[in-house]
Amino acid sequence: MEMDQSRRQMELNKHHQMMEEAAEEEEEATLDWRGRPSDPSKHGGMRAASFLLGLQAFEIMGIAAVGNNLITYVINEMHFSLSKSANTVTNFVGTIFILALLGGFLSDSYLGCFWTILIFGFLELSGFILLSVQAHLPQLKPPKCDMMHPGVDEPCIEAKGFKALIFLVALYLVALGSGCVKPNMIAHGADQFNTNSPKQAKRLSSYFNAAYFAFSLGELFALTVLVWVQTHSGMDVGFGVSAAAMAMGLISLVSGTFYYRNKRPRGSIFTPIAQVFVAAIRKRNLDLPSNTQILHGSQDNVPNNKSNGGNLLHTERFRFLDKACIKTQDQAKATESPWRLCTVTQVEQVKTLISVIPIFACTIVFNTILAQLQTFSVQQGSSMDTHLTSSFTIPPASLQSIPYLLLILLVPLYDRLFVPFARRLTGHESGISPLLRIGLGLFLATFSMIAAALMEKKRRDAAVRSGHVLSIFWITPQFLIFGLSEMFTAVGLIEFFYKQSLKGMQAFLTAITYCSYSFGFYFSSVLVSLVNNVTSSGNGGGWLRDNDLNKDRLDLFYWLLAVLSFLNFLNYLFWSKWFSYNPSTISSLVSQNNKEVNCEEGLMMASNPNNMMIKRVGGNDNYHSMP
Repeated sequence: MEMDQSRRQMELNKHHQMMEEAAEEEEEATLDWRGRPSDPSKHGGMRAASFLLGLQAFEIMGIAAVGNNLITYVINEMHFSLSKSANTVTNFVGTIFILALLGGFLSDSYLGCFWTILIFGFLELSGFILLSVQAHLPQLKPPKCDMMHPGVDEPCIEAKGFKALIFLVALYLVALGSGCVKPNMIAHGADQFNTNSPKQAKRLSSYFNAAYFAFSLGELFALTVLVWVQTHSGMDVGFGVSAAAMAMGLISLVSGTFYYRNKRPRGSIFTPIAQVFVAAIRKRNLDLPSNTQILHGSQDNVPNNKSNGGNLLHTERFRFLDKACIKTQDQAKATESPWRLCTVTQVEQVKTLISVIPIFACTIVFNTILAQLQTFSVQQGSSMDTHLTSSFTIPPASLQSIPYLLLILLVPLYDRLFVPFARRLTGHESGISPLLRIGLGLFLATFSMIAAALMEKKRRDAAVRSGHVLSIFWITPQFLIFGLSEMFTAVGLIEFFYKQSLKGMQAFLTAITYCSYSFGFYFSSVLVSLVNNVTSSGNGGGWLRDNDLNKDRLDLFYWLLAVLSFLNFLNYLFWSKWFSYNPSTISSLVSQNNKEVNCEEGLMMASNPNNMMIKRVGGNDNYHSMP
């Protein structure tokens, strides 16, 4: 018994040594600004990441001030209808986040994070400047009129032709720039931490919380100061301030040049993925071997394998892809094309990519709810009493600052108090697992729509029956609840994707999380049109047909979203239970949390590649499903 325990201890110590060697190898794989191997005493860490946190705060400050008040500008200045204005905003925001895929691809494949941020940051800046010019010059806008009370003889003229073209070019320059910048800000900041080092891994978790704090700070400033500037000094001045904020963000980025750890681009990230599918299809008629160790590039057959950081263990999921690793007699004698023969690690990376898709899909409805808070809820606030005092009014778009004001206080408390406490209970470096964090946010989002539906019913009844206008503060609960849910889901999703075992694809994986926003906003546009068509009658319009919320039934639309949100949460519970990490990732986590796991339990988890139904042991996290 003592000999077995001693042997296991020796194996675990060997594993720890391999993780330390992996940390050194990762440090050598990153470069400084001159292209030399980075020095951990000079490059990376929270000092380097702080410059990127500054960029994130300034960038979100500029884009949030435009996006969150854009519907007011489009209605009052461009003279679009309410439903068209809402769709313009959701399409704009959706485009930002779908273009994040382009930014992630260019960064991981060719440019690297730093140069991608710098190039597309200047494109975003130029879009802000063009928006400011378009908003300032009367000849680039339709004649002024009151969209809420248009004249019978002189109806409001919608912006078309060249005027609409200038507006859309400026808007989508901002979308292109912001979309490509966003995933790389997060990924480049996370790249400053060596994930093979236990201490650095814990700091990485703190970085994700700090990134959300910077995001909240930028949102708060945008939704208070910048929206107030837009309301009282004009949208042209407001857009100009957004341009100035973006310029400050780029200055913050460049200021940290000497301190960054930069990861090398690895060429097209899609080519290895395509090779797996092509090779598997070509060998679809072959039988899989009963012994998986003979598959090409199996972990046990890789010479000088120092760690699990670069090589992944074989798993039983999606076994049809394993045929890409079958080595035929002809291939055993000569070097085979990668389009015909792939390694186990290459196949396992594709399996991981497929496995995260359901988790990603479960956040789409969540972001559809976010779309309502940036469109209909702002218009909802416009039809309420916005007076804080007899002389001071609150811009409706500033309502969205309420949750961020609270989160600026909560996020540091979460990181400094809750995470260390939860870490002692679970042994997880982040306190609670990203999957659990995502689930908590999805659950809370349902109550945001319930609060929105109840408050809109109360507001509409008061306006229709007695002509009474409620205070704008009646709709603050829906913003507050969603802000809390976003703190869990948004940060949990980014952390979940970044920590997947897909080397060289961190920026692209981060971009996938932003794609959830895109699909959510696009789904919002489809849902609005669908609801209008389904609820239309012969004598009147649908729930959201008119520009007058007192005639529309926004409360029923909110109830529909509440039902969809709850069903989506139940769907997430299933997929989070189904999801499993690669055992190589589990092995790394065991090493990072070795104080919480005894030797026997750690070795059981690290050496059990085919048993993915691993439950929580020794205080460690549940690696198969939500703990």
